[in-house]
Amino acid sequence: MLDRPSGNAPQSAPLDTDLVSELLLGMRLVGVDYRRVELSPPFSYAFGEGDARAKFLFVARGVVILRSPSGVLHRMTAGDAALLPRGGLHLLGSSEHLSQPCADLGKLSKSPLCTLVSDIKACDDFACPPADRVLLFSACMDFDLGSMHPLISMMPEVMRVDTLVNRYPEILPMLEAMAREARDGRAGYAGILARLADVVAASIVRAWVECGCGDATGWIAALRDPKLGRVLVALHREPGRTWTLAELARQMGVSRSVFAERFVAATGIPPLRYLTEMRMRLAAQWIARDGVPVETAALRLGYGSQAAFSRAFKRVVGHPPSRTPAAAA
Repeated sequence: MLDRPSGNAPQSAPLDTDLVSELLLGMRLVGVDYRRVELSPPFSYAFGEGDARAKFLFVARGVVILRSPSGVLHRMTAGDAALLPRGGLHLLGSSEHLSQPCADLGKLSKSPLCTLVSDIKACDDFACPPADRVLLFSACMDFDLGSMHPLISMMPEVMRVDTLVNRYPEILPMLEAMAREARDGRAGYAGILARLADVVAASIVRAWVECGCGDATGWIAALRDPKLGRVLVALHREPGRTWTLAELARQMGVSRSVFAERFVAATGIPPLRYLTEMRMRLAAQWIARDGVPVETAALRLGYGSQAAFSRAFKRVVGHPPSRTPAAAA
C-alpha cells in the first residue's frame, strides 16, 4: 500500500525548546557523496544494500515509488524530499510494481560534475525526451548526533518532507530552489544542490524533534518528563563529570530509589550504566572520527587511569580502544 502521510496527522506533545537545542547541538549531518540521477521510465533500482549511512532523496521531475526495508511504498512527486536516517536496502521504481532483483543504482556509470557530486544517466535519448525523464538528486550522509545517538534508532525509516511544509513553510523555498538548480543546470548548480540537500535534511531532523519525535517512546519519554529530561541533558552536556546516583537524584529533587526507578522505567537501564555506555559511544566516535588519542578520551570522560577506561570501553564496545581503526593507525 502506498504511504502518503497527511500533514494534519496528530502530533505528540512537543519537547521543551531547551531540550531540543541540546539534542541538536551536536548534530552532524553532512553529505559525502551526491548524485544527480536522470532515468527513463520504466525502471527499477536498488540502492543502499550493506550501507548504514543515512540517505537523502529529492525528486526534481517526474514520479518515483520508494520502497523502504520494511516494504512500505512511498509515492514521491516533483518537489518531494525524504531522509532515510538509518540507510539500508531501498528500492526505487517508476511504478508500485517494483521488480526484484533490481539493478544497483550505485553501480551505474557516472561522471563527475564537481567535487563529491556525480552525474548518472540511464536514459534512452531517442525513445524518452528529457521532459519525460525522472530527475533525482540523492546523497549519502554521515549522520551523527554525538551523545544523543540513541535518537537515530527511534527515527522512522523514511522521513518525508511533505508532512512538514505546512508547519515549517520556510522549507518550501529551499525545495523550489533545488528543483530549479537540478532542472536548469546553471553554472555551479551541483555545489549549490549539495549545500541545499544538507540544509533540507537537517531541517527534516529538527522538525521531527520539535514535533516531539513522533511515536518514539522510552528514551524520548524520559525527555518529555521535565525533571528527568533535565537530568538526561545534564549527563549529555557534561559526560566527563564525576556523577553519582545521589547527585543525579538531587538534581531531580527525589530520593535515589525513586530516581533510579523512574530512570529505568523510561530508558530501560540503570542511570550509571546509561552514563558509561554514553561515554563509550562518545569515545569511540572521538577516536575513530576525530583521531583523538585514547588517553585524551579517557581524561575527557573523567577516567583517572587509562586502564580503567580501556576495561569499560571493551565491556561496552566489545574490543579495546587500541583496536579502534584511527587509534591503531
